[in-house]
Amino acid sequence: MRRKWSLSEMSLVWLRTFLPAGMNISHIERLRACGGMLAGLLLTGLATQFMLGSVFRVPMLLAPIGASAVLLFGVPSSPLAQPWSIVGGNVISALVGVTCTHFMGVSMMTAAIATSLAVGAMFFSRCLHPPGGAVALTAVLGGPVILGLGYQFVVFPVLLNSLLLMLFALAYNNATGRRYPHASQPDHSSTHGTADARPIDRLGFTSHDLDEVLQQYNQVLDVSRDDLESLFLQTEMHAYRRRFGEIMCSDVMSRDVVTAEFGTTLEEAWTLLRQHRIKALPVTDRAHRVIGIVTLVDFMKNANLDVYETFEEKLRQLIRRTRDLHSSKPEVVGQIMTQPVKTARHDMHIVELVPLLSDKGLHHIPIVDDERRLIGMLTQSDLIAALYRGKLTDTEIKTAG
Repeated sequence: MRRKWSLSEMSLVWLRTFLPAGMNISHIERLRACGGMLAGLLLTGLATQFMLGSVFRVPMLLAPIGASAVLLFGVPSSPLAQPWSIVGGNVISALVGVTCTHFMGVSMMTAAIATSLAVGAMFFSRCLHPPGGAVALTAVLGGPVILGLGYQFVVFPVLLNSLLLMLFALAYNNATGRRYPHASQPDHSSTHGTADARPIDRLGFTSHDLDEVLQQYNQVLDVSRDDLESLFLQTEMHAYRRRFGEIMCSDVMSRDVVTAEFGTTLEEAWTLLRQHRIKALPVTDRAHRVIGIVTLVDFMKNANLDVYETFEEKLRQLIRRTRDLHSSKPEVVGQIMTQPVKTARHDMHIVELVPLLSDKGLHHIPIVDDERRLIGMLTQSDLIAALYRGKLTDTEIKTAG
């Protein structure tokens, strides 16, 4: 028999629904955000004081700037925290607030109208910034000092505070490993510049799928579109790992790798490529760490193969060793190799290589150990074989079940 819940128990359960979910943020990230806000607001206030001195009797730090700091340092990837959002949003809101006060006077009705119009203006100008509403409110109800500034309030302190805080956030976020600003427009371009979708889009949802869903959602998301797409892709990869098991790079890579050094002659490198029927040679230093990679494409580019009739002759001229002391053409691998090189760790799951070998257009990825020494090579063919093997294993498990 089901136990009947008391009114107090039901009330407690109902109240628990208002508790926010736990934040999946490390303590280091929290300290990074708090440290940025501390330094950003302090330096913004000091710089404003230094620039204005005693000429203007204005607050050195406007109260809504504290809310702006939360966005810029706490959630720098948010569309609401981008440079145009903070500068444009705060300035436009200040302009709206001062204008409303000029024509309608100081009242609660003016404050409400100014805030509402400021939000509408920010929507129209694509610079929605929540602290902007507080800026508009301050322009109306900020007291005699703010009212006495008139339209100067838009420049000092609103524009000055916003610019200084944004510039510090630009430096601080990038210095602490947080990309800022974030791209505002997605890149739908094909890897090959054609009408085809990017290879990574063919694996699951496409960028256009995401755009359509966001359009149907019809609400402001406090997360950038590219971050949202990245999270979805990572979720798909995580689901693949759970479904097909742990297949690491070390499980499928080629271990007997043919390599070259910086000083290997082009003639020797070309011979190695032809002899072993491979299309790429990792270039390593004396410690066997990867410093570059030379491929057939590198030979083609440096041979200046614009005219097909002279293909063989131009290639021979490129790889033929010059006997003179000085040469106007490349002589060794180090002069034509591609660098820097994208490598992968031996314990990386192969599904993490899908974006590199498809969307980024790579064909060969050197595999390195914990000390970044070359231990193998993984190609697109290796990845396809591993994914096929994983699919067969999954099918066998389902059949057995």
